[in-house]
Amino acid sequence: MIFWEIFLAFFIPGIVGYGGGPATIPLIQYEVVDRYGWLTIEEFGNMLALGNALPGPIATKMAGFIGYQVGGVTGAIIALLATVAPSLIAMMALMGILYKYKDSPRVKKMTALIRPTIGVMLGLIGYQFVINGYMKAGIWHTIILIAVSFLLMEKWKVHPALVIVGTLAYGGIVLG
Repeated sequence: MIFWEIFLAFFIPGIVGYGGGPATIPLIQYEVVDRYGWLTIEEFGNMLALGNALPGPIATKMAGFIGYQVGGVTGAIIALLATVAPSLIAMMALMGILYKYKDSPRVKKMTALIRPTIGVMLGLIGYQFVINGYMKAGIWHTIILIAVSFLLMEKWKVHPALVIVGTLAYGGIVLG
């Protein structure tokens, strides 16, 4: 039963997560935190931060980690297959149709309308992480990390992976 749940937890976000990895993150969060309770929101946030610091697609890294944590090696394989299966099936089945209508105004409009929804979903995850950080670390540590991260990425153009590693180190040293 656990392997079926692992499969569903990653297959469903893959089907409805139009827009790739960033669009599937809130959907995976819902499945693994809210629906099945395999991770807390804090554990999910830590896994997401670490996963973003590593190269490769975020959805497959999360699937491998969570699948392994919940169901061992078999769980990791099932989660990875469930993550890539929707895209693989859709690409094989719809490649001709997508290529034929790629310049269609309706397709372009649909894509333009979906982007704000993805932005709102990512914003909600960010809000949840800030609230969780505030509850665990306090307001001053949270404000410092947000401000320093913003300056590093926006003003000094430091790569986000380095900022994530830095905030993890800060949390481990100062808050650990």
